[in-house]
Amino acid sequence: KKFEHIRMSLALQPYLDCIRATLTAAMCLQNFASQEVERHNKPEVEARQNPDVLLNDIIVSRSPQEKVLIETSINSVRISVCLKKSDELDQILTKRMLRFFCQRAENFVILRRKAVPGYDISFLVTNFHCEAMYKHKLVDFIVAFLQDIDSEISSSKLAVSARGRIVANEFLKTFTR
Repeated sequence: KKFEHIRMSLALQPYLDCIRATLTAAMCLQNFASQEVERHNKPEVEARQNPDVLLNDIIVSRSPQEKVLIETSINSVRISVCLKKSDELDQILTKRMLRFFCQRAENFVILRRKAVPGYDISFLVTNFHCEAMYKHKLVDFIVAFLQDIDSEISSSKLAVSARGRIVANEFLKTFTR
């Protein structure tokens, strides 16, 4: 069991390294006041009012079901994540776990309550977050979050399968007596 976790993390590592490098490059943010309303500073990646300050979107994909969309602008970066859901149990566990996190989005400063359509969860990093926190720590948090979510869903799936196997054995014992 111990070696299985190491093998899984090694398979995930190049994907996470690519996300880390892309996020590190994308987090060159600066203060940019709104061009529409005086004394307002909105994340341009969400407002989408000025196409001149929006950069190209980047998709880092491990498979068609597992990908990360990184949208950048002059003053913000939105990271949207689509986690792997290989079967129905994965879908249920992913939905429940991410719903739990989204309900507590205010505790995670950069977590969005509602994800971008087509993705499971979204983060928004603004220039104010980069001024208040270390950029490399923000990147580390996002990458660690992705790694932990993946391993937590896998371990929950194993636990549910084991519990189901025990229940099935107990149920079938009634017929063998």
